[in-house]
Amino acid sequence: MEVVETERHGQVLVVRMNRPERLNALNHEMRTKLAETWTDFRHSKELEVAIFTGTGRAFCAGEDMKESLERGAPGGKRPAIEDPFMSGTLEKPVIAAVNGFAMGGGFMLVERTDLRVAAREAIFEVSEAKRWLLGGYNHGHIANLPYPVAMEMALGFRFTAERFHEVGFLNRLVSAEELMPAALAMAEHLLTLPPASRVNTVHMMRQMRPAAGPEMQRLAAALHDHGAKTDLMESRAAFAEKRKPNFKGWDNPADRYRLPTLESVK
Repeated sequence: MEVVETERHGQVLVVRMNRPERLNALNHEMRTKLAETWTDFRHSKELEVAIFTGTGRAFCAGEDMKESLERGAPGGKRPAIEDPFMSGTLEKPVIAAVNGFAMGGGFMLVERTDLRVAAREAIFEVSEAKRWLLGGYNHGHIANLPYPVAMEMALGFRFTAERFHEVGFLNRLVSAEELMPAALAMAEHLLTLPPASRVNTVHMMRQMRPAAGPEMQRLAAALHDHGAKTDLMESRAAFAEKRKPNFKGWDNPADRYRLPTLESVK
């Protein structure tokens, strides 16, 4: 069984993550296959639009915790080749068809798409606060969401598809049966546009997305290291073992009161 399946609909490529028994978690094999698939799509002369979806109950559950525990290191092992979808070099539009859970790294895949359709049953979560020493501070900012909603996302609360549609993160909210037809209809609309207009407009809109500035990125890098690193693997072990985690917090308890600041990271 291929961990990534593809099918063609004229000039539209459907890319389907296919590890349903693992909720399409991103192991090294899947990351590599996705990188290869997006590279082929980028250079194809026949394919112009992609639809990104998953098999089963999940779009993508993010990091494969089992693989991380086996490796003894947090975070997924990246592919040896560039993934143009993740690096931002893919010029062609990508539509997310979110069929179920989009958690952690799975949420970040949705975030990188240009248009988004979701089944009403889909659930979203920015999981970084649960797995690292700093939550996903930038995701609400990138999505142009109000501060309280961005804070809720950063702290790992779950969102229904309906809520994300209400705040503007999703373009369409449909039944599970209408998910792929709705995504294909959006793709067909894109194909009615002059090719240069389609590519240029997507490129321009991507450049206009908000991003954390250099100072905030330096502060985030410092906060990512501010705490007990043992908690990174403890969170993953507790998840895999279905138990309550036993977090340490800080190696030196006084570090709670010595947070890095914008001034200290200049």
